[in-house]
Amino acid sequence: MQQQKKPTISLWGALIPVIILVVFLSFNVTIYGDDALGGSNQFILLIGAAVAAVVGFRNKVSYDSMLDAIGSNLKSTTGAILILLFVGALAGTWLLSGIIPAMIYYGLQILHPSIFLPACIIICAIISIATGSSWTTSATVGIALIGIGRALDIPVGMVAGAVISGAYFGDKLSPLSDTTNLAPAMAGSDLFTHIKYMMHTTVPSIIITMIVFLILGFFQNTSGAADTDVLLTSIKGSFTINLWLFVVPIFVIFLIIKKTPPLAALLAGTLLGGLFALIFQPDIVAKIAGANILSPTTAYQGVMNAIISDISITTSNDLLNELFSSGGMKGMLGTIWLIICAMVFGGIMDAIGGLKKLSNSMLSIAQSTFQLFASTAASCVVINLTASDQYLSIVLPGKMFNKAFADKDLAPENLSRTLEDAGTVTSVLIPWNTCGAYQSGVLGVGVGEYFIYAIFNWLSPITTLIYAYFGIKIRKLSAVK
Repeated sequence: MQQQKKPTISLWGALIPVIILVVFLSFNVTIYGDDALGGSNQFILLIGAAVAAVVGFRNKVSYDSMLDAIGSNLKSTTGAILILLFVGALAGTWLLSGIIPAMIYYGLQILHPSIFLPACIIICAIISIATGSSWTTSATVGIALIGIGRALDIPVGMVAGAVISGAYFGDKLSPLSDTTNLAPAMAGSDLFTHIKYMMHTTVPSIIITMIVFLILGFFQNTSGAADTDVLLTSIKGSFTINLWLFVVPIFVIFLIIKKTPPLAALLAGTLLGGLFALIFQPDIVAKIAGANILSPTTAYQGVMNAIISDISITTSNDLLNELFSSGGMKGMLGTIWLIICAMVFGGIMDAIGGLKKLSNSMLSIAQSTFQLFASTAASCVVINLTASDQYLSIVLPGKMFNKAFADKDLAPENLSRTLEDAGTVTSVLIPWNTCGAYQSGVLGVGVGEYFIYAIFNWLSPITTLIYAYFGIKIRKLSAVK
């Protein structure tokens, strides 16, 4: 068989779908606001994919090759989609069992509004370092912290920004993290050299983030603290609250630390949550099943309803009524829909050679050392915008810029650090990226709400460029040898 020629595409051909996508998405968000994630953004991504396909047809790219690229992209998100479904199921049973209410109950007694935001960063950083997963951190303690923040009357965007900042800080420095292993593999460095070198930019970024959140915390209206007793009484009156409920989240975190596959850990957490619901909250389970008495049938129905669909648990407090609701697996379908549409756009852009063309164009303007760092960082962000996947934002620039860094006598850890500082952490700032879609879906907070407060995430690429501009901690390849 004759080998198919790789598509050749002009820079304008690669830029046209991206420009149209960004313009349409911007207009769409101004019309729909946070509701844009309800479906209109998904359709705009398909419009962008259609424009990319037209460009591809004009450059002799076959329809089948585009479908193959889409299929490959969708296959790469299989794990993420399944994790999202299980996170929805876990959130449902953890609410039904009283685990999330218990976290909020004890958290309200410990976390004062003035220290709550920095505490969110520290808690999420510790959990993320231990588990190696920002996603798992958000799906467990992140959800609870959002609930506590609501109860304390702190803006949810601010809380989500603190959660995400801490979670991604821990994710970047954890040897268990997939992106932390992927970046040095692409750059040609080793894991622990990469982590050690990354601390030069990561630690200053998180310190600045902590200082900003400390200041924000002191300026928060603490009126929510005055109502704490009312909230505690209402939670206690609706749920059976005790420390035994923490056995489930501790067990799930233990499984992840022991490198249990995330899907298995989340399934175990979901099933244990359902079991604890039957033990500690039998009346609530019966009510969710639409019955007055718990029986084997209503027990099954109540737990299954929490896993698959919307549930709401009524208390004597209106704020808690809004808080104690879950969409289950059904609630994650909108996020999954967004990921699928994003992968369609990214797949076609890859098939027509658009992603490679954009990366090559950035590489061509990198004459000085700073320009090389800036081009690498920009490439990571552009691929996060176009391919909608943080892994591609590490893999593609890692491959493209590897030789360029070596030619300028730059050690590979310079490249691996830049890939993480600009690729891993910025993915969560883009609504149609898999990470942005996941975090907003799990935390129930739109990207637009937490964007400005995810300080660590947008500060990290700025920090790495400042270091590059002033030549701070730029390790030479000749010095390593």
